[in-house]
Amino acid sequence: MRKITVLVVEDQALLRWHAVDMIENAGFIALEAEDADAAIAILMLSADIQLVFTDIEMPGSMDGIQLAALVRDRWPPMHIIVTSGRSAVDASTLPVGCPFVAKPPMWPALIETMRSLTAT
Repeated sequence: MRKITVLVVEDQALLRWHAVDMIENAGFIALEAEDADAAIAILMLSADIQLVFTDIEMPGSMDGIQLAALVRDRWPPMHIIVTSGRSAVDASTLPVGCPFVAKPPMWPALIETMRSLTAT
């Protein structure tokens, strides 16, 4: 069975490393980027990524919502999960089919969401 590759986009290094560990421990391959610009560079070089897990608030040229929209436009089959420590995110600002997960995530539920999104 082929492993699913997840790109973790998070500017806070400790949170990013923790997410990578949790995702790899669940059996996925995890790549990491510290902002949207780095994520786009990785996405352009790797055809193996099936899911992007991105924070909303990041430094750089765009935030996670803008990154999610760009990913949906450029790589339509790619799955996207958006996360933030903000208390509320307007679902209408997210691409269709892009779930939102509050920080800190409940890892078992998040991993199950990743598995269900990439099961097809």
